[in-house]
Amino acid sequence: MSNYVKKNIWLVGTGLMGIEYCKVLQSLDVPFEVIGRGTESAKKFESRSGIVPKTGGMAEYLRNSISIPEHAIVAVSVEQLASVAIQILETGVKKVLVEKPGGLTTKEIESVAQIAKRKNAEVFVAYNRRFYSSVFKAEDIIHEDGGVTSFHFEFTEWSHIIEGLQKAQGVKENWFYVNSTHVLDLAFFLGGKPKKIASFTSGGTSWHPHASVFTGAGVSESGALFSYQANWEAPGRWGVEILTKKHRLILRPLEKLQVQNVGDLEVKPIPIDDELDIKFKPGLYREVKSFLNDDQSRFLTIYDHVRSFSFYETINPFQKN
Repeated sequence: MSNYVKKNIWLVGTGLMGIEYCKVLQSLDVPFEVIGRGTESAKKFESRSGIVPKTGGMAEYLRNSISIPEHAIVAVSVEQLASVAIQILETGVKKVLVEKPGGLTTKEIESVAQIAKRKNAEVFVAYNRRFYSSVFKAEDIIHEDGGVTSFHFEFTEWSHIIEGLQKAQGVKENWFYVNSTHVLDLAFFLGGKPKKIASFTSGGTSWHPHASVFTGAGVSESGALFSYQANWEAPGRWGVEILTKKHRLILRPLEKLQVQNVGDLEVKPIPIDDELDIKFKPGLYREVKSFLNDDQSRFLTIYDHVRSFSFYETINPFQKN
């Protein structure tokens, strides 16, 4: 019997991420209700999951709802994340997992944090890369080696692909916050939050006009030096490299781990138990299980997320409100 039979959960959102969350919840054998807006996405959701969502959005659902769960997962499109999270918090739900980045702008994310504080609720931002098998393994090696001495990360985006995407107004203009922070969150999760940082930008694209090239360096709260770069108009890919006194740990792609030993030029893949990251969207199974078990040890709270914008806005000082 599932450990979660006494829980009831709202899963809000019937898009691609909603389907991925649904797979995990079904596997965990936890009772949940799916709430969406449009009938078209609801039909697609049903065909892929076998579950019929409630349609009409949260407002319509709440008119007929008689019970409020303790947990809710918000997996709507990015421009709706903050407003739906606030709707849910206002109902009295005490634990909310909201898809990254929790809102389209700093102002929206701050609003979620304010409501959460007023309602005495907990809100976590679903940066699922913290839960990758590769990251758990990297942490083990970092601990054995005595900590991180320096790290480097790259958050290059593929402009030639993004330019043609159909997104709501403001999404592509805020792509750094909407998408690139996935890499930054992981890098600073492993290497430590910035204490000091110097940043430079140049260029721009038709969809992100203020900057397309980013570089900088700093020192983390743990004393590790770090650097970063991204060029959205040149070839590249996401990656994080962590250096210890014994190893260079390479997460590129982030789902895999390679290692270079001191005194050795060869870079070798590290075997990891990534069965769950193959069966489900990487990181999502462990993330949802931790959320339902009220294990907060790896999560980014909405309050820490607000604080992180102090250095995000140094790296990318251009935000469209």
